[in-house]
Amino acid sequence: MPDLILFLLAAMTLTLAPGPDNLYVLTRGIAQGRKAGLVAAAGFCSGLVFHTLLAVLGFAALIKAYPPAYHALQYAGAAYLAYLGVRTLRSASAGLALAADGQGAAAVPLRRIYWQSVLANMLNPKVTLFFIAFLPQFVQREAGHEALQMLVLALVFIVQAFAIFSAIALFSGAVGAYFRRRATASVHLNRLAGCAFIGLGIRMALPE
Repeated sequence: MPDLILFLLAAMTLTLAPGPDNLYVLTRGIAQGRKAGLVAAAGFCSGLVFHTLLAVLGFAALIKAYPPAYHALQYAGAAYLAYLGVRTLRSASAGLALAADGQGAAAVPLRRIYWQSVLANMLNPKVTLFFIAFLPQFVQREAGHEALQMLVLALVFIVQAFAIFSAIALFSGAVGAYFRRRATASVHLNRLAGCAFIGLGIRMALPE
């Protein structure tokens, strides 16, 4: 039990640290509202299932041992975030015409937000390496069933991540609602979101 509490505290600290996932949820919530932020949170946490399976099945170790595979995922993830940023900026530009008519920028469908979040998380190799470096530290070798223990720890991590991401989504949605009262505000918020996504992509592409 003490180890599980320690794991939970460490997981919450790491989840709260600024990164592509929580910053994406924050930005999406501000730009489009609480529901969009919550859907993004669900998408990122769904992506964590993929990294869990990689860690448990041993594929994550192969990625770590083969640098070209790691860099391929890294640059693919960076390119995808940059693509989302450019697409969001284009949506904001298209929204100027709507704003001129007293309407806000067109909202991104929630299903698209979900799958964008899933894919963005899956293409982040740093999450994979984090799982194979972090989870085994709390596995009790003497208890056996190491794969099952890692699955339980990963589930705890995903649940706490979703709780924290949801809180970020609710907060950012409330902040965004204040600014979206004006018709042109949604356009500017989408521009901000687009720039943020491009910045996250550049950050992911840079070496540590």
